[in-house]
Formats: sequence, C-alpha cells, structure tokens
Amino acid sequence: MTADALAVIRPQSEAELAEVLRGASAPVAIRGGGTRPVGLIQPGGVLETGGLSGITLYEPGALTLVARAGTPLAEVEAALAAEGQRLPFEPMDHRALLGTTGAPTLGGMVAANASGPRRVVAGACRDSLIGVRFVDGTGNVVKNGGRVMKNVTGYDLVKLMAGSWGTLGVLTEVSFKLLPAPDSAATLVWDGLDAAQAVALMSTALSLPWEVNAASHLPDGRTALRIEGFEASVEYRAEELATALARFGRSVRLSRKDSVTLWQQVRDVTPFASGQGAGDVWRLSVKPSDAPALAASAGGDALFDWGGGLVWLRLAEGTDLRARLGTFRGHATLIRASVEARRNLPSFQPEPAPVAALSLGLRARFDPRGLFNPGLMG
Repeated sequence: MTADALAVIRPQSEAELAEVLRGASAPVAIRGGGTRPVGLIQPGGVLETGGLSGITLYEPGALTLVARAGTPLAEVEAALAAEGQRLPFEPMDHRALLGTTGAPTLGGMVAANASGPRRVVAGACRDSLIGVRFVDGTGNVVKNGGRVMKNVTGYDLVKLMAGSWGTLGVLTEVSFKLLPAPDSAATLVWDGLDAAQAVALMSTALSLPWEVNAASHLPDGRTALRIEGFEASVEYRAEELATALARFGRSVRLSRKDSVTLWQQVRDVTPFASGQGAGDVWRLSVKPSDAPALAASAGGDALFDWGGGLVWLRLAEGTDLRARLGTFRGHATLIRASVEARRNLPSFQPEPAPVAALSLGLRARFDPRGLFNPGLMG
C-alpha cells in the first residue's frame, strides 16, 4: 500500500503506516476524526489514523494512560470517568464551532494542543503529555525522543508534536499523566461587567489563594469563576471568594448542572457555533491586561477565557484581524473562515524570521519530502 494523490489510506497498524510513508509518492493530509479542519492544506491524498485505535495501558494507581492516536477521545474519557479520573486540561471539542461531525481522536487533540478553561492552572495538553510514538517523513518510527538516531538527539519530541498540527509526523501512540476527578465544584457568576471590569475581576480572583481553576467573560455579559475540590473545601472557598470580590458586585452561584453547561460552552466556544450566526472566528492569545483594549480595537463579539489571556473573536467575514490590530504582543490564529478568506490570510500567526527558520529546519529534519499537511503552517 502506498500514498498516492487523491487516495484515502487507513493503516491498521504502526508498521503498515510506516510502510505507506516509506513508499509515499505524493503529499498527504493527516486526518484523525476530521473534527478540526483549521487552515488550508494543498490537494493530495488523505491519511486517516482511525485504524490505530485502542487503549494499550491504563494504570489508575499510577495516574497514567497510554493509547493509540486514533482512539476516540470519548472512549478514553469514559474509561477515566469509571475510575474517577480525568485528563487535566479539559480538551476543547471543535465540532460546534467549525460545524463538523465525526469523533475527536487523541492524536488530533495532541496535534492541535487542544485545551480548555482549566489550562489556566493545569496547563495545556502538552503539559500532561508524557510520551509519543510517531512515524516521520522517511517512514521511521520514533518513540518518546529516545530512539537512538543523531538527527533527533536533543529535541523534546513530546513538546514538539503537541501543537504541530500533523506537520512533523503521524502520531501512532500517546501517553498522559492524569488527575483525579474532583468531588465537587462551584461556579460564581457576575452579570453586567464590561470587558475591562471582567478582566480586573478575573485577574484578582486568580491571584487570590482560593484556587480558581477557570475564569471567563462571555459575550452575553456574564463573568464566571470556577472552584473544584473536596466538597467542604469548595463551600468554604466559594464563600471567601464571593466576599473578596464583593466590590465587583453581587455574584450568583450556579447549580451543578448549569455549571457543567456553562464551562462546556466556554470550552467549545459555543456562543460562536456555526449555527449561531455568520462570521469568521479568531483566537487571540495575549497578556490578560492587554485583552480589553485589543478586543475593543478588533470589534465584533468577544469571549474571554483563562482570565483574558485567550480571547475568541467573531468578526465580519474576510476581516484581517492582524492588519486591524497592527503590532501587538501575542498572536492571532484564524480558526474559522471561508475557503476564500483562508486563501488570502494565513491561519497561523506569521513567525519572526529567526523562529521561521527554526520551524523550516525542523520540518526539513522530520519531513524531508514535504509529505505532511503541505501548506498548513507555511
């Protein structure tokens, strides 16, 4: 089996995948569950990873899980929930935002470094990822950066693969450290704050000792904070937090069901879902203190996550956000737009020349024939 232009290939094992890539005669688009089609990929074949599925090791006592890259995320989350555990970083599901179907996979989650509101304290996907296996552009299998081969020595392959969007290799297996699921959670909500007030509230909350692990300001004017842990601790900390932030107004505590719904909305950016109105969607990563002014300059609707360090913006179709904002500290990623807009605007923030040179060097090292997701990241 070889990878040819316009073919759809679904290897059933790592060895078969390596054979396919050794004999590849054309570039391929790497596809897991097909739920995160960000950016434009040049025409070519499609390499699906869904055949590489299944949990290969789960040790609840060691808080460790290993699974093949094509494993549906839902399957992993169900297995963890049965043991009272979870992935720490609350992975985002892009389906509502991008209007896609299918099932998110572990490999796609890692490739996108998909992370949710809990990242403000738990870190991103890459911070919980402790091992990878992948096949590079020459058809060689690489494991955890430990393979004895001069051209990978010194690279932190785990960190490189997370967020590389399939441009360095095809993931076959991933390993994670886990956390216990909390006994209880509380969400406090303030209504009617503007963006500057909301960021001030969130920044203050995150600096307090009450262990807020999610902070968001939604387009409808709600500002929300979440606390998790043992029930008695959550009750005490929620009361102390509400008192400490009383100068921002009176807060309301959500029911457990409403709390889960709200944080799913924040995680998946459902206020900007494909069925909730037209417009391009950008992801802006900046200092929280810079977020209100930049969002105001951008115009459109805004959702602030991670205390304002991440801003989701819905703008008129075809808007060049980077040109509108000019020079700023941070980066802007075009997540949802028409094909025409994505042809005219790079989806990923253009890198400074020294960083771009490093990126090109990495791709040349791991994908010397330019097989993987050509055109996606420059």
